[in-house]
Amino acid sequence: MKYFSVVILLFLFHSQNVLAQQKLLVDKLGAQVGAELILMSDVENEYNYLASMQKTTKPEMKCLILEQIIVSKILVTQAKLDSLEVEDDEVETQLDARMDQILRQMGGDESLFESYYGKTVAEMKNVYREDIRSKILADKMQGQLMSNIQITPSEVIDFFNSVPVDSLPYFNSEVEVGEIVYTPKLNETEKKKAREKLENIRNEILAGTGDFAELAKKHSDDFGSGRQGGNLGWQKRGSFVPEFEAVAYSLKKDELSEIVETEFGYHLIQVMERRGNTINGRHILIKPRMTPQDLAKAKAELDSIRTLIVDGKLSFDAAVKKFSDKNSMSYHNNGRMTNQKNQSTFFETKDLSPEIYFALEDLEIGEISQPLEIKSQSGETQYQLIKLLTRTKPHRANLKEDYSRIQEFAKESKKSEYINDWLQDKIKSNYIFIDDYYLNACPSLKSWISK
Repeated sequence: MKYFSVVILLFLFHSQNVLAQQKLLVDKLGAQVGAELILMSDVENEYNYLASMQKTTKPEMKCLILEQIIVSKILVTQAKLDSLEVEDDEVETQLDARMDQILRQMGGDESLFESYYGKTVAEMKNVYREDIRSKILADKMQGQLMSNIQITPSEVIDFFNSVPVDSLPYFNSEVEVGEIVYTPKLNETEKKKAREKLENIRNEILAGTGDFAELAKKHSDDFGSGRQGGNLGWQKRGSFVPEFEAVAYSLKKDELSEIVETEFGYHLIQVMERRGNTINGRHILIKPRMTPQDLAKAKAELDSIRTLIVDGKLSFDAAVKKFSDKNSMSYHNNGRMTNQKNQSTFFETKDLSPEIYFALEDLEIGEISQPLEIKSQSGETQYQLIKLLTRTKPHRANLKEDYSRIQEFAKESKKSEYINDWLQDKIKSNYIFIDDYYLNACPSLKSWISK
């Protein structure tokens, strides 16, 4: 028996495809852990889902799927013995999130949902409520097991020394990059124009001379929802920025909001339907226009900030906290950029944007670039200062240059060893049954049988 990953591979509720899977005509008990039953349909449905997603799936995948479900059942069994609790609202929150995701893909049409699945939303929630409760229990048990695992420097060194030299990873040249993201400020004249435009749109709707959906298509600066008549679909509380959400959840059905200002601009909001903490709403967004003068002013301001840093009158870290956009990921990491591919602060040059790549070419470690023009996720113009923090040459992993990464590898290895030992112990104390159908097809499963 081998525990494949520290992260439990629970396959419940992947997508609407899982919900669409039909029960086997003749279901049968595939395995059992204590009082926890695993039906053959649980394995087959997941296998069919993976096959549909990957186009081709080897039959051996069923062995892995069953192993992972057994792991989850052992965790659930132990969680119950340890009296871990799952609140009803935790279950409902996850159920609502999954149903809302499916409904959004169906344009919020519950009749289409019922036609497709043969059950109402409420009925489908009842079907999967206990599965979700078990998933949360397993997650809590796993978290409790892993929470106290720490790694000491001597353990890091021992782990590194245990890896054969020719098996140590080879790292290409990498850089760590700091940034200050500076957002231009809108001038009051343009803000006033945008607000007045939206007020006129609101008056048209109230007077009955304009249709919300048509006006959204014509005027909204949220082009995604605008094409859908402003429709945002079913959204759960917490999906919007606070200013927007506070107003949206205070509205009665079909009530039109006053003008709402957020970081994105000015909104007109209408809620068509509400289910608990989930609303089906629409909005019209009008963004104030950023003028060339506003952009030039912002770039000059950032250049002045750079001068203060270069002259030693302001530290880079202090400048990040004082001037960088609080919505940028780096703001919460002392300005260090995070590589989304591996969640580390190290970038191979091929992972950098062309703008940053060329800006770094002329920098020595500790130097700062001239202001660069970039686009935010919403397409707005921003300016950026880049600081080269570190640069490595291509090399094989070593403790001096790669300690933090080796430390993480060592910790994950320790977690894996711990959970493997824990599972071996639980196999001895739990009744585990596996049907001969799987035992014959998957020799590795024999190690899970209680002796």
